[in-house]
Amino acid sequence: MSQNLFVGNLAFATRDDELREFFAQIGEVTGARVITERDSGRSKGFGFVEFADEANNQKAIDELNGKELDGRPINISIAAPKGEGGGDRPRRDFNRGGGHGGGNRGGYGGNRGGGGRNFRDTGNSIRGF
Repeated sequence: MSQNLFVGNLAFATRDDELREFFAQIGEVTGARVITERDSGRSKGFGFVEFADEANNQKAIDELNGKELDGRPINISIAAPKGEGGGDRPRRDFNRGGGHGGGNRGGYGGNRGGGGRNFRDTGNSIRGF
């Protein structure tokens, strides 16, 4: 599998074909994709480029990093393999319990004052709260 380039700081107006055309000055581009929001279709301001010849990756970084595309100076780097993520932050764990009896905080809604309280039925209490 060939290595992709990460292209950051793209203008929101930049489209796949413009990205491909810009990088074609370095060599044959086999893939160029601007990443967009799933719901709105609006650009997220970054994309990925893949060359037919991986030797062009470093050439593109050397020659195009910091150059303007659609009025913005772009940032180019070797993309991290999928799953490794980019930044220094650890991946967030959204599976912390709560909600519908999960975790150790009680029932419905996690720590929001819902369930999870231990009431003893002594027989003297009024049912139904």
